[in-house]
Amino acid sequence: MAPIGPGAPGNSQGEIMKKVLGLLILAASLSTAAYADCTYPRPPAKLPDGATATRDEMVAANKMVKQYNTDMTAYLECIKGDYDGTVAKLPADATEDQKKQLAAKYAQKNDAAVDELSGVAAKFNEQLRIFKAKTPQ
Repeated sequence: MAPIGPGAPGNSQGEIMKKVLGLLILAASLSTAAYADCTYPRPPAKLPDGATATRDEMVAANKMVKQYNTDMTAYLECIKGDYDGTVAKLPADATEDQKKQLAAKYAQKNDAAVDELSGVAAKFNEQLRIFKAKTPQ
């Protein structure tokens, strides 16, 4: 096993401090505070059952889903902006692993939000199909 620490070959105190500083910056950028200004939208509380819903209930649900989509789009733009800003502030000696960790954290947040939005839209669309099937045109 190779020696580590300030006295080890190739590990000057300055190099160790750079690595520690880089890790601290990465940890700070990955914290939830990095996305603190981005408010995650709440999905509609309950979607109507298409088999029993009235037209007014379906119209109201459509408006709620559209607003949720608008809010989620704003959230996705916000976390993308935060990610881009964090990447721009990374030190020049940031490692590829640090950059990959930051990108993975962003991708995780983005994918979770898109999955939730898609799920809400799919549920509403299913209830809308049921509603249209029972409602004479």
